[in-house]
Amino acid sequence: MSTGKRALSGIIAAGVVLGVGELIAVPIGPNSSPLTAVGSSAVDNSPAPVREWAIDTFGTSDKLALFLGMAVVIGAIAAAAGIARKPIGAAVFAVLGVIGVLAAVTRPNATVFYAVPTIGGVIVGVVVLHALIGSATTATDGMNRRSFLTLAAGAAVLGVVAGTAGRMLTSARAVTADRLGFMLPTPTPQTPIPAGADLKIDGLASYITPNEDFYRIDTALVVPRVASDTWSLRIHGMVDREIELTFADLAQRQAVEKTVTLTCVSNIVGGDLVGNATWIGYPLKDILEEAGISPDADMALSSSSDAFTAGTPLEVLLDGRDALLAVGMNGAPLPVEHGYPARLVVPGLYGYVSATKWVTDIEITRFDKVTAYWTDRGWGVLGPIKTAARIDTPRSGSSVSAGKTVFAGVAWDQHTGIEAVEVQVDEGNWMPATLSEEYSKDTWRQWMIELDLPAGQHAIRARATNSAGELQTNKTADTVPDGATGYPKISVTAN
Repeated sequence: MSTGKRALSGIIAAGVVLGVGELIAVPIGPNSSPLTAVGSSAVDNSPAPVREWAIDTFGTSDKLALFLGMAVVIGAIAAAAGIARKPIGAAVFAVLGVIGVLAAVTRPNATVFYAVPTIGGVIVGVVVLHALIGSATTATDGMNRRSFLTLAAGAAVLGVVAGTAGRMLTSARAVTADRLGFMLPTPTPQTPIPAGADLKIDGLASYITPNEDFYRIDTALVVPRVASDTWSLRIHGMVDREIELTFADLAQRQAVEKTVTLTCVSNIVGGDLVGNATWIGYPLKDILEEAGISPDADMALSSSSDAFTAGTPLEVLLDGRDALLAVGMNGAPLPVEHGYPARLVVPGLYGYVSATKWVTDIEITRFDKVTAYWTDRGWGVLGPIKTAARIDTPRSGSSVSAGKTVFAGVAWDQHTGIEAVEVQVDEGNWMPATLSEEYSKDTWRQWMIELDLPAGQHAIRARATNSAGELQTNKTADTVPDGATGYPKISVTAN
């Protein structure tokens, strides 16, 4: 029997394990599938530098990259298991199964049934592995070789069909229909956004980021599916009275409309993990004050339906800024990927301490009593937004015509605002850029400048000054532990 056929047998059998596991996970829960459980555990336990490298390298495709990387590793191990003798190959699959079971049963809200998809998948996979190896061993003539190929093709189809069916059935249980039937509340309208807030320059990010273009960075490998009729938000902890809100309760409240820019702490200097949207929701200040907050409390620990947590300073939620329990985004119900049916939106803080999606619980507590998901992993506690600018156009590395060229970008410092943006060419003097009309201190501002560039290669930098008169720092810092700093820099060639 050739080594190649043994390796192929192992790879196909591993595909069957994952596909069957995906299908069995449908009635139990998507987080019980072996691939998702192991991937989620990898995200939870990866060191901060590894996580940041993944986001810096793959951006919003980091989850896809993780799954592809896992597939390569599993494929390599499975190929080795196929090459080994039967007992050894089965033992390797059993070890992988133990890892999958441990990952599944230790997920938040897991039950003992979370072990079933992995166990079932491994059992079927080992049977397929032995059948393929047995068939390949006897494949000494043309007919037997065709028999092996037929069996291999059938097993591969089994894995693909089972996995695809599992994903489709999981999606069928999703909240798509619920979201389509969700009626947004009629909000108190905000002041209209002036036309001058958007400079409408080619290559420049639009003032309002479309939902489909809004960045998504979170820990959920499988997007939580929460229906509006089963959703509730519990407010408890250091309060005079516990509150639990449903959408029927929210319907008795007046919703508001607010435009707020959100930024991810993993955004590198000049990065695109930032977006501006108009949100519809309910003021968090009003909701929290109804519970009667203890004067000794200083933190709101928010939890999502998948047990992610974020610790937000209470003073930020109570100081009158537009902190919302949001249910709508740019005129539509929240996209499922962005927190449907409800999430938090808090101006002035990075999302990891404030923008909890699929939010179902807020505990009023203290920072010296509890910690949250990312602070447990070495990130800063408070997460205030840092003044930043970005150059959108031209793109770094591009060629432009010698002479006058328009450069443009965005700048932000949520809840403080942007007062000025300056641009520098080749370490020369800083020149003031023209800013778009300011709409809100909680949103970014666009900027543009026309530069007269001689022929040759040029380095362009930008910096912002916030509305408190504080200049963006030129000190270079990584995203860990509380946000990257430094001036964005691009290079262009003028011809």
